[in-house]
Amino acid sequence: MTRIRTLALPVAVLCALFAVAGCKKKPAEPAVDSAPASTVPAPAPATLPPPPGAPAAEVAAVDLGSAVGSDLRVGVPKSTFAPKDRIMASVVTRTPDANSGTPAKLAARWSHVDSNQTVNEESRDISLRGEQVFAFEISNPQPWPTGKYRLEVMLDGKTAQARDFEVK
Repeated sequence: MTRIRTLALPVAVLCALFAVAGCKKKPAEPAVDSAPASTVPAPAPATLPPPPGAPAAEVAAVDLGSAVGSDLRVGVPKSTFAPKDRIMASVVTRTPDANSGTPAKLAARWSHVDSNQTVNEESRDISLRGEQVFAFEISNPQPWPTGKYRLEVMLDGKTAQARDFEVK
């Protein structure tokens, strides 16, 4: 009988351990969704129209120089040119909506202020989308007459910006 008692204690301890282990809750496994992930893209955020009174499109910057880079921006802006210099303008336009494709007419009017003459006028039909850069250039096979000049940049027939420059 002593032998049964000596075995009863370890068996009772083992049973108690199993009982305690069995009462422990397993951590919940993440649920597996059998449905495939949605392939429909999320809708694009709504673009708000510009506030009342704000321009739908604008000429944001105009720089003059003798050369433009591959991005059509003037590398070294200047306002004084030599008679044989190339004269270029970089015009930056901006619209609030990068996807709008707003049709517009962008024009550059170059004039010799001293003689009140238009040297050149060029216009382009464009489609405005976000920020864009356009380049304009005037050339003269002869050296430019010295004096004061003016570039007017117009958007849809209205002067948006102007730059005065001089040929010395």
